Parts: sequence; C-alpha cells; structure tokens
Amino acid sequence: MSSTRNMRKSVLSIAMGVCLSSLAVSPAFAQSATGGVAGRASAGDQVVLVNNATGASRTVTVAGDGTYRLSQLPVGDYSLQLKRGGQDVGQPLAVNVSLGGTTTVNLGNEGNLTNLDAVQVVGSRVVNRVDVYSTETATNVTREEISRMPVDQSLSSVALLAPGVVNSGATFGGLSFGGSSVAENVVYINGLNVTDPFFRRGNSTVPFAFYQEFQVKTGGYSVEFGRSTGGVINAVTRSGGNEFHGGLELTFEPAAWQERGKDRYHKNGSLHEVYSRDNSSWYKSNIWASGPILKDKLFFFAMYEQRDSRSNSYGTSSATKGRADNGFWGTKLDWQIADDHLLEFLAFSDEAESSTKQYQYNWDADVLGNQNGEGLNGSGGESWSLTYTGHFGDNFTAKALYGINKLSATGGSELDGACSIVTRSGEYDDKYGEPSLPVGCHPTNARPYSRYDKREAARLDFEWTLGDHLLRFGFDHEKVTSDNSLFNPGDGWAYSATVMKPGDELSNGALVPAGVTDVVDARHYATGALTEGLTQAFYLEDVWNVTDRFLLTAGLRLDQFDNKIFGKTFIKIDNMLAPRFGFSYDMKGDGSTKLFGNLGRYYLPVTNKVTDYFGGGTIDEHKFYVLNGWSEQKNPETGESYLAPILGAQIGSVDDSQNVLPKEDFREAVAKNIKAPFQDEAILGFQKALNREWSWGVNATYRRMGRTVDDVNINSYGCISGDWPYVNPGEKVTLWCEDTDSYITIDTSKDGYKASTTGVVMGYSKPRRTYKAVEFQIDRAWDGKWSFNASYLWSKSEGNFEGPVNSDTGYADTGLTQNFDHPANNQDYGPLFNDHRHQIKLRGAYKLNDMWSFGGTVTAVSGGPITGFGTYWPNDGRSAGSPSNEYGGGGSFWLCEQNCSSSNPADWVMKYSPRGAFGRLPWTYDVGANVTWTLPVPDVDLKVRFSVYNLLNNQEVVNVHSRYEAARGVKRPFFGEGTRWQSPRYMQLVMTYNF
Repeated sequence: MSSTRNMRKSVLSIAMGVCLSSLAVSPAFAQSATGGVAGRASAGDQVVLVNNATGASRTVTVAGDGTYRLSQLPVGDYSLQLKRGGQDVGQPLAVNVSLGGTTTVNLGNEGNLTNLDAVQVVGSRVVNRVDVYSTETATNVTREEISRMPVDQSLSSVALLAPGVVNSGATFGGLSFGGSSVAENVVYINGLNVTDPFFRRGNSTVPFAFYQEFQVKTGGYSVEFGRSTGGVINAVTRSGGNEFHGGLELTFEPAAWQERGKDRYHKNGSLHEVYSRDNSSWYKSNIWASGPILKDKLFFFAMYEQRDSRSNSYGTSSATKGRADNGFWGTKLDWQIADDHLLEFLAFSDEAESSTKQYQYNWDADVLGNQNGEGLNGSGGESWSLTYTGHFGDNFTAKALYGINKLSATGGSELDGACSIVTRSGEYDDKYGEPSLPVGCHPTNARPYSRYDKREAARLDFEWTLGDHLLRFGFDHEKVTSDNSLFNPGDGWAYSATVMKPGDELSNGALVPAGVTDVVDARHYATGALTEGLTQAFYLEDVWNVTDRFLLTAGLRLDQFDNKIFGKTFIKIDNMLAPRFGFSYDMKGDGSTKLFGNLGRYYLPVTNKVTDYFGGGTIDEHKFYVLNGWSEQKNPETGESYLAPILGAQIGSVDDSQNVLPKEDFREAVAKNIKAPFQDEAILGFQKALNREWSWGVNATYRRMGRTVDDVNINSYGCISGDWPYVNPGEKVTLWCEDTDSYITIDTSKDGYKASTTGVVMGYSKPRRTYKAVEFQIDRAWDGKWSFNASYLWSKSEGNFEGPVNSDTGYADTGLTQNFDHPANNQDYGPLFNDHRHQIKLRGAYKLNDMWSFGGTVTAVSGGPITGFGTYWPNDGRSAGSPSNEYGGGGSFWLCEQNCSSSNPADWVMKYSPRGAFGRLPWTYDVGANVTWTLPVPDVDLKVRFSVYNLLNNQEVVNVHSRYEAARGVKRPFFGEGTRWQSPRYMQLVMTYNF
C-alpha cells in the first residue's frame, strides 16, 4: 500500500544530462566490457601503452597508412609512449580508457599530442571528447563522476542519466528506453548477462560500491549485442593493482530524514490510500580491499557489504512492518599471465531474505494491534564468470567467457496452508465502510511462489585487423533454466468481494440475479513448471576505415532461440538475420567534429514465463457467489478474530476459459511458422567539441516494432477454439487442427475471431509501435573545478501495442498481454503508455576548495497519456475487458452510452474513445542537491557527502486507474484517479574513507 524504498528508488532517482564525450561511444569491442586507444602517428613507429595499476604493457606498430589501434584494454589509466628505432620519442602521455570507448590519441612526429581540440587533459590524463570510432549512442559514467552528484545508489539511477530513459509509472516499475516497455532491456556485468530470464523485468542486485564504470546503451549497439529492443546497461567492476588499497563506506537513510507521503482521497471525498504515517530506513556498510597477490602478475579486489532496511506501512485497519538484513560479498581476480594474455575471475552473491509482519491497526487511535502473521521473501543467488583475453601479434585478438548467473524469487508465510486470500474491492468498502476486523487470516494476501533461475553463458569473440579492415566475429550461447511454482494458499481459491448491479454480466456469461448487489469472485489459480531457454548467436562485422576520416561498419547477427518445457521443445525459432550498418565521419580530421549514423534490426527472445504458462499448464478458474455477509473467525496462529465471507448461492457455472492444460503436443498451442519479435532502428547524429571543455551535439532516432508474439483468441475454428495459441498476431499463422489431423493456415489480420452475437468473422490489427526522437545536448566537462550538462529530448511513442507487458492496466506477465484477447483490445493507434513528449535533464558540479564541493540535478518529464478502456465494442456480445477485475483483462476503445442493459448488441449506442482521449498526466519535476566535505589533510582520503533527493518534495501522480467501465455502460467511480505517485523527499549521508 505504501511507497516502499524500492518504489522510491525507481520513481525518484534523479535524472541528469549526459556528458557529450559519451554521446556516441563504444566501438564494437567484444561485449564492450573493455575499451581501446587508437589514432594516427608516423608509419613504422611503435606505440607502447602501460597500465598504471598493473604494469601490463601493450605494443603496436603504426601501420603504413599512419594509423594504429589497441583494443580490448581493461578500463583505467594508462601511460602512452611513442618509440622510434627502440628509442623513446617525446614524453609519456597519461591516457584514460573508458568502458566501451576508444580514446583518440593522434601523435606528431615528436611524440606530442596533436588533436588538442578533440581531447581534454584532466589531471594530466587525456580524456576523449569525441569518439570518432563509434557509431552508436550511449552514456558513460564513472565512479568519480557519480561521487560529485546526487545520484542514488542503484543501476536505475545511473541509467536515468541517459536521454530517452525514463522511470515507468507502471505498478510493477522498471525503466523505459526509447519508448520501449520495461521488459525489453538487458544488463551485463563484466560481460555476463545478469537479466532476469523469466519476466525480463529485473536483474542481479550488485551494490553500487562494487562497480567501477557504467555504460548505458540507448541505441545503435553493434552485432555482438542482441536480445534487446529497449536498452542495455553495461557495467564493469573494480579491480586490484600493484598497490594495496582499502576502504570503508557507510550509508545512512534514517526514517527521520524522509518526508511523509500525502494521504490520497477520491474525488467523492472518500479515502483512497494513506501514506502520511509510512516510513522506511536504510543503512549499509561495506569494507573493501585490493592489491597484488603476486606483483605485476596476480591482483585481487574483494568487498563485503551489510545492508539493513526497515519499512513501516499503515492503513486504516492494518499495518505492516518489513525488515531485511542481508550481506553481499564479491571478488575480482586478475591474472596477467603475460603482457598479451589476461585471465579474469568474477564472483559475487546477492542472496537476500526479508520478512513482513502484518498487524491489526486502529487509524483514528494510532494504535497497533495484534500480529496477524508474517510473510517471508527471498531473492538473488551466487554468480561467477571466467574471462580470457589474448593478443596474438598486432593484428589478432581472442576473448572467451564462461559464467553462471543465478537469481531467485520466493515468497510465502507460515499460514499458507491454513488461510485463503480474501479481499474487498474499493467499491465495496466505499459502500459499507472499512471493516472493523481484518478480512481473512492470510498475513499478506499474496500467492506463495518459488522460482529459481540459472543462466549458463559462454561466448567467443575475435578481432582480426587486415589493412584498413577490422574483422570482428564471434559466437555466444546462453542456457537459462527456471523452476517455478505459484498457487493460491488455503483451499486454493482466492475470494474477492465486490459490488455489482442486478443484470450485470459475469465472465462466465451468467447475469447477476435480481436483488443481488454483493458478489464474491472466487478464483482458483495454480501454475508451475521446469522450463529452459536456449539462445545462441553468431555474428560477423567489418569495421572499415574507408579513408582516414570516414569509418564504415557493416555487420550481420544470426540469432536462434529454443524454448523447452521438461526438456521438450515448445518454441524454436532460427535463422533470425539482424543486419546492422553504421558510419562515422571525422569532418575536420582532428577528431573534434563528427557526423555519425546507424541502421539495424534487433530481435527479442521469448521469456521462460511464456513456456511455463503454456507447457506447464495453468489452472485459472472463476466461480461467482452471492455474498451473504461476513462471519467472525479465529486466526489459527494468533487466535485473533478476523472476517470471512459467507458464500451464498453460486451464480452460473465455473468459468474455466482461462485454463491451460499441460500439453504433450504443442502443435496446436504454437504456430508452426512462428517468428521472433523484432525492431528496426535508425539514428543520425552530429557532435562537436568547441574546445577542451565545451561540446555540443544533436541526434535523431527512429524505431519501429515490426512484429510481436502473443497468445491470441482464435475461436472461429472449432478445432482450436478456446486454446489461445501463441502466434504472430496480424500475420498468417499455421496451426495444427486435431479434427482434420492436419495443419491449417489462418490470416489473423482478416480471420480468427468470431463475434458471439452476429457470427461475423474478423481479424486482429497488426501490432505497431513507433518511436521518434530528437535529442540536443551541451556539455562542459569536469576540469577539476566545475562541470555542467544540459539535454533536451523531444519524442513521440505511438502505436497499438506497448510491448510484451501492459503498463496501462498493470498486467506484468511478459509476453502474455491482453492485446489480442479480443480484436477491440488493440484496435486504436495512438500515444502509448511510455509516450513522454518532453524530457529536460540538467546537472552540475562545483568545487569551492579542497574541503567543500557541491552538486545539483534537475529533471523535468512531461506526463504520459490517459486512456479510458471499455468492456465491449459494437455488435459483439462477448466482453473485451474484465468487468470484475481492473487488472485481469483487456479493454476496448468503445464506451457504451445508451441502452447498455439490453442483451441485444444491436441496441447499444457506443462511443469511440481513442488512446489519450482523457488528456495527459502532469509534468514531473525532480531537483537534487548534495554537498561534500573532504578532510583537508594530505594523503588522507576521508569524505562525507550529504544528498537530498526530490528537494522540492513534489508528489505528482504518475499513473491512474485506466479502466473507464466496470460493466457495459457503468463507469468505474475511480477512473482517472491516481494509483501511483512520485515518492516524497528523502536525504542520504555517505561517509567514505579510502587508503
């Protein structure tokens, strides 16, 4: 009920602008977990690059055309020396290598730096300003940059620094990249994919202090990246070197430093949600150490972090107290076998447990009553990876990775066997008032669940320089398994009391009897299976220096997906060809001005959730009863009283239309010719370094979703009626028909759905989604004194299909949306849920003196569209939405205005209501500020940073009730009112001591 810590971190993380030095970064180095240095020098000279931390060196001879390139370099600071005839030429240059980027260092005949307008010297280090070797758009952020800003300690907060990335207002949270849904992104740590394979809406939770540098890819990423139509968060962890270092970091967020949320009321004055007494606290401490195990050869970094969070949430009749007290450990080992051969080992564990105790509560007296029970949750797992990088001469590099990533999600309580879920709708409580006793004895009213995910990842990447061509090719393979179970506690049925009108139609087709207004919807739900997803890809790319100013990339990725249930193939899709092209034009030849662009296709795999749902089978049934009041019962654990519904006569038969039986033969459930979802993207951009500090840029992006997969209601063919097969909606699909013992082909753009009243056969609109954006940036890079960045993004996200989740109606089962439960559900083309037309992001940092420094951020994002969904459409007696459950079904774009109670659809007077017909949500504004105190003692690194997030305490609504109708012609009383808001102001103190 309340704004939790996690919600706050996803809603309130302060978004900032992006350094233009990373506007277009990351040449296509394998998995982009490293960086590079390239440029021009005198032919035949040698360029020697030495890692300052480890002493490892790389040497390359300048080619006959005067170019050189050093790739696959660990992120960090280096010393570059030009040699001629074995003798040093000029003085060494300090060079910074960023994650996924190529630092351009052009050297004159005397070894001096010549591209002064394109680079910046910070603390004697050469830092790239314009990356002329890149054709993609991405944002790089280092630990040092973040330490100067009020950026909260999460990957989401870092990702929000990038233009085009916004916090979703969906009830299940997440980030939207470039108009995509929250279920289309991937996260990598040191090249290991750590994305949740079941829902694709989460990832491993590694502490902020474990990372060294972050890269947020928002478009145009090259062929070694795939399985994403949104964005990529790419991060590398810290490593050790030849010097011993250590440190301690403490983070404090006491409840007293958090502003209380506002209580929310319905328009009729009734209470909706109460937040004013909710509070949470968060404390963590980590200790780390790094250094050599064997000087110049073997290095370590190790960290342990203890995290303690508490949350208290108060309703009018109940309250919860949550607690999580968990530790994280992580380590990184680097073995420099030789200067040209490196072996890296990464291991970490983010296993965590939390508990939530539920109590009776008297709001008026502010008195906490007896405990009703306790819910227990678990997450995370142990992960590791081993990576080898080898350089063979000047021209050939090989890289190999193997790793394991484990995630889990468990939840339940000690009362799961004894207590069923019992709830009351808001309409019911508005009619009768809040109950005096708890409703039901289950402490959480949540389904017990357990899911254990495991990813085995392996990949090989190669780079081969042949004259003006850099050939890149490789292979990657992932096997992800999910062991999942989810069911209703107690007797297996969840009971929900609601208010309806006599004559209203229920989902089983029955009508509410005369004189009845109180109804119980009893839902029986259970699902679970052992699923497996195999994904592999081959890629080939040519990076061609057509001239010394013009770089052209041409690549091809071949993806293959194979989803299995209990070892048997459920969906297999191969031969997915994803071509990608890019160019970068160094307009002045000095690396200061760049024109770039790219064009590519990106595929999205099917989640394990889909395989689990179809292949494992799902019981999903509804029974409806007359509600004859409530009886007082005793909690079997605490002995306290609670209310249980008194079930009267059953109304109609069991609605088992949503049951999915386990299948041995998947031919009827999955189209024979099924194809994977894909998105095409085009980007054109310009970047200019005005001098060593100032730069600006502009780019335009166009994205188009070309295909999707989903379960579709195909009822016009008796042999597959009610089976809701998994197909490419809006296209021709081939399905097995048991009646004829043969395959049949259906053009779902014209056929597949049969109206219940008229018998008219029709098809489904082809799914479409487009994203158009123009981005402007200006940047003043950090020079040891101050920095500033401003960005503005105009964008438009339109279509009839958001993606593999429904954020507007809160349906989170990835790949199983309600868009194709009925032709009315995706009929309208218009602004989508993640359509935010304007984004403004500002950030700045200023160092007053050696003791005091300051940082600030501002972000302003325009609100998304408000759409009102109906339950029917003209001339069809079958519901297109869920009248009894706001989050349980689809929705049409037709609202009934007259004769709505008639059983004859021909009598209804319907009004078309397109997407965004009810206006837009308000703009959201976030201001952040921090001050950092540094102990002014030489050789002592002690800092204290105090940050304030949402300084102005804005609490604007970010999502609303989107269902206009509860039944045909019956407006829901709370349509258009808020369901989620910005979290209130909070403050954070971070103390660090490094030695």
